[in-house]
Amino acid sequence: MLYMIHGIDVPGSLENRLAARPAHLARLTALQDEGRLVLAGPCPAIDAADPGPAGFAGSLIVAEFASLADAQAWASADPYVAAGVYARVEVQPFKRVLPA
Repeated sequence: MLYMIHGIDVPGSLENRLAARPAHLARLTALQDEGRLVLAGPCPAIDAADPGPAGFAGSLIVAEFASLADAQAWASADPYVAAGVYARVEVQPFKRVLPA
């Protein structure tokens, strides 16, 4: 089943986010290589593709996991959590409608 993982950044997270980014991307690449990643990306803190020093407000990931518990465990082990980038992480089931 698909799950939506929404990480909400703490204010001023940019430096920690950049430091943890390679490890974060490695985990996403592993999901992609397994054919389980639907989409992933950051949410700019301002209305701009490149927010510069304003940084990011969070991240959104939609991926396939065997269960909600597995998705929550995966999200809890994210390097951004360990680095203090995220204030909180929400994990919810996701039903894909479009594109089919």
